[in-house]
Amino acid sequence: MNQLNLFVELTRLKKPIGFMLLFWPCSWGLTIAFDFTNNLDTYFFYLFLFMSGSILMRSAGCIVNDIIDKKYDKKVERTKNRPIASEKISIKLALTYAALLCALAFIVLINFNTLVIILALGSMPLAFTYPLMKRFTYWPQLFLGITFNYGLILGWLSVNNEFVYVPIIFYFGAIFWTLGYDTIYGFQDIKDDEIIGLKSTSIKFKNNPINFLLLCYTILIIILISLGLMMNFKYLYFLFLGLPILHLVFFQIKQLNIKDPEKCLKIFKSNNFFGFLVYINILIGKLI
Repeated sequence: MNQLNLFVELTRLKKPIGFMLLFWPCSWGLTIAFDFTNNLDTYFFYLFLFMSGSILMRSAGCIVNDIIDKKYDKKVERTKNRPIASEKISIKLALTYAALLCALAFIVLINFNTLVIILALGSMPLAFTYPLMKRFTYWPQLFLGITFNYGLILGWLSVNNEFVYVPIIFYFGAIFWTLGYDTIYGFQDIKDDEIIGLKSTSIKFKNNPINFLLLCYTILIIILISLGLMMNFKYLYFLFLGLPILHLVFFQIKQLNIKDPEKCLKIFKSNNFFGFLVYINILIGKLI
């Protein structure tokens, strides 16, 4: 039981926000592509596969992240008690867990078409090198956005086996979503990160975070509106789009206090709700 608890802590399974933020772009890409006049069982099967893959790959990513960041995690108050940083789990055992999770994720992946399999495997280096970015650039959140929203493209390609401009533009907008929410997340550790020499957009824009978040979320909102136009969604899509927009402006930006780590975490976690709102909005656009 102790090892099981350590595994759950290592993979953050009790903190679903991580894999949900990985899952929502997948669901968005799948939903804009899917023809709902066809068998719905296929749609829900793909949703299940993307959810499973998100949980497995996020869990493996957490392990790799903790191995790479071991010496830094020891110096940060929020992360110093993580299983690898506190040496409750050896690196050898952690790598074994990561390999097992990746093997299970591959079993999920082979249910998709060849193009999705190739592109998903090609994204693996991006997923596992993200932790290194904070050592070299103030833009690790941008790298995370490119990686975390890759599933939007895969979701589209799982149904339409060709590249078109719609999911690519949507993917671009989702990157700015991640830039915003992960900057908010980074404010929790800003003092420790500056002391140990790590970089982030949270540090780069600490003196003017609201303007940066407004820029990120404005680009996201413009692209969500553009999505409705490109997909010829009915007026109800644009009407209900007000809900995720209000959430971004009045809950995330207006209530932000970068000196309050608990508030930053609460706002960060609320992006699960935002992802759900966008998903429902896309369903409205597709079905009504």
